[in-house]
Amino acid sequence: MHNVPQQVIRRCLRFSAAVALVVLSACQTGKPTETQVMVWPDPPEQARFYFEQTIRSSADIVEETKAERFQRMATGVGMAGKALDKPWGLAAYDGRLYIGDTVSRKIHYYDMAAKTYQDFGNKGPGSLAKPLHVSVDGQGKVYVCDATGKRIVIFDKDGAFLNAIGQPGELDRPSSVAANADGSRIYVVDTGGVNSEKHQVVVFNQDGEKIQTIGSRGTEPGQFNLPVSAAVGPNGNLHVVDGGNFRIQVFDPTGKFLLAFGTVGRRSGQFARPKDVTVDREGNIYVTDSAFGNFQIFDPQGKLLLFIGKRGEVGGPAEYMLPAGITVDQKDGRVYVVDQFFKKVDIYRPADTPAERPARPKPKEEDGKKKGAKTS
Repeated sequence: MHNVPQQVIRRCLRFSAAVALVVLSACQTGKPTETQVMVWPDPPEQARFYFEQTIRSSADIVEETKAERFQRMATGVGMAGKALDKPWGLAAYDGRLYIGDTVSRKIHYYDMAAKTYQDFGNKGPGSLAKPLHVSVDGQGKVYVCDATGKRIVIFDKDGAFLNAIGQPGELDRPSSVAANADGSRIYVVDTGGVNSEKHQVVVFNQDGEKIQTIGSRGTEPGQFNLPVSAAVGPNGNLHVVDGGNFRIQVFDPTGKFLLAFGTVGRRSGQFARPKDVTVDREGNIYVTDSAFGNFQIFDPQGKLLLFIGKRGEVGGPAEYMLPAGITVDQKDGRVYVVDQFFKKVDIYRPADTPAERPARPKPKEEDGKKKGAKTS
């Protein structure tokens, strides 16, 4: 073996340390570096989505003060923030992101435009036992499916408790909620089980009155086998992940069956373990699959357009082990995807959406106290 001069070894070590520092810094902030820019589909096809950022804690969003910045530079310790413990469902509306956390039993609320963080749903009459899916209507009201409490808890956009629906015995195993634009129809997925016939979607109004039941246990069009989640599209149609039948079913606002697509398999366009669904402004349908480690995008008729992500053991950008919730912000088209295993949310920006978000003033501290939400 050739002898290597010590000064060369030292230079190599310094270079390796510098590279490691850059990578570590990117991981800590959750923001991609120039070398991490990712686009879908691959060139030379026209870009449709860019990877934008990963959220693991409030430190990835909240702007640090001058004093905090000085302390971090002096000590070399990164920002702490409030971390995601076990996120599942999420919803976005006009730059406001709400994430249900089943371990910390609360909702993480990020105002992406104002760059602020709060949490709510962990005290008072709106306390959550196991928040799963989250939905937001066109007025900004937040609907949370509390699986253990077997109810839907409703908050305003700032986290103030408004109401709860679901009488004892009405819901067996609620797993998801989806509200239409004006909040007049609240769809609750009741997953059922091996010994249950309640594989269905229960519809409530704003007063908590049960107005309809959609579906029954089975494999025929309009029937369900372990449905797990739902979303309402811009035209009011209901989209349901029929997990045990490995398909997506679409219904009109009154519950009339319209179409179904998907089969069990491991090829693109098929499903192995579909988890969540969302719909964008054009009616395209997004479905996460925890077996594939990605999400697939279909047109309104169920034709595959694109898939994004892959299984990974590191949890880097667009790498997933247990992808769960997915949502699209109807205002700007950004896509947010949860991975439970890596405790993160990845953000994707449509190619025609500006990278800079419109600024929004931070709320006054006393307003946050009035609402009863914790700020950071």
